[in-house]
Amino acid sequence: MFDVQSVREDFPILKKGVIYLDSAASSLTPEQVVLKEMEFYREYRANVERGVHRFSQRASEEYEKAHEEIARFIGAPGVENVALLSNTTEGINLVANSLDWSKEDKIVNTVIEHHSNFITWLRVRKRHGTKLEVVRSTPEGVFDLADFEKAIDDSTKLVAVTHVSNVLGCIVPIKEICEIAHEHGAKMLVDGAQGVPHIHTDVMDSEVDFLAFSGHKMLGPTGSGGLYIAEAELASTEPLCIGGGTIADVSIDEYVLAVPPMKFEAGTPNIAQVIGLGEACRYLNRVDMDNVEKWDLKLANRLIEGLTEIEGVTVYGPKDPRQRVGLATFNIGDMNPHDVALTLDAEYDIAVRSGHHCALPLMKELFRLNEGTVRASTYIYNTLEEIDALVKAVEEIAKD
Repeated sequence: MFDVQSVREDFPILKKGVIYLDSAASSLTPEQVVLKEMEFYREYRANVERGVHRFSQRASEEYEKAHEEIARFIGAPGVENVALLSNTTEGINLVANSLDWSKEDKIVNTVIEHHSNFITWLRVRKRHGTKLEVVRSTPEGVFDLADFEKAIDDSTKLVAVTHVSNVLGCIVPIKEICEIAHEHGAKMLVDGAQGVPHIHTDVMDSEVDFLAFSGHKMLGPTGSGGLYIAEAELASTEPLCIGGGTIADVSIDEYVLAVPPMKFEAGTPNIAQVIGLGEACRYLNRVDMDNVEKWDLKLANRLIEGLTEIEGVTVYGPKDPRQRVGLATFNIGDMNPHDVALTLDAEYDIAVRSGHHCALPLMKELFRLNEGTVRASTYIYNTLEEIDALVKAVEEIAKD
């Protein structure tokens, strides 16, 4: 049984009286994760995998346990399949720089992508002459799979799509798109920044080749995240950086890379952050991702229903809460979204996001919005009463 009030006790920052609705940018962090990070600095602060003394041995043990926890959380078969990086963006760039591109290759992308999963492929096109085809959705963010069937052909090398839009909140059918990609011999990369925190993730079930995700959106520390790499891609996928920790042997004339995941993790890793992310995964497992999804749907229902009933308010994304996570973007008449966000913060103690949300192609292509939108995004620590407070505040602002 999910108890939101019990969950809220783990987030002391909520006692400051602010209603936090900006989790799509960065979630809050529970005390258990903060304490686990502090444990590293207080009890065994040392580098990992490079020392025989007790601090290094304990740090290495905790780092490896966290790695195992993170791999399990996304359903990866083993730690060798998960490179621990700084964030989703680094994971996407690792894949982009690893693949051997040519002018004959094609990348299939979508119009709703975050810049990290869009401009990366524009740069590949610019550098290598690779073709890039962008699949459009409806203004609600709903895709027709027939459009992917048309776009993906035998020249397609990579299909790169988000699991959940950080603007529309829509859930993209990645498993079905992955099937289409594999039918043509293309690889599938998923931007899981918004999906992994909210939806039970099983990379073996979806059969994706790559999945990038960020710890700071799933109760973990900033500077933590990872890239899942399917077994078939491990040998051919090249690290973004090489150096200390990534090699098995070095001579004057050559080097041999270490086995995965070490070959992807150059230099001293973000040790405390990885240990913290492991604890965040444990926390979410205790809450149970089924409960996360159910609570998300409740919050989304209340959020969409409340905002759409306000006169003068335009809500973007799917109208059916079952097609989205607990995230809503909206505008109030012709008000600048930044003014709305400032008013919500200053007068109502409600923290939301405003602007383009790093998704300018979506804003330009689907809505022709120059200033962007206001975005309210929820997580497991938000209550229905907080959603009601936001709706009431927006209603009052809309009347002025």
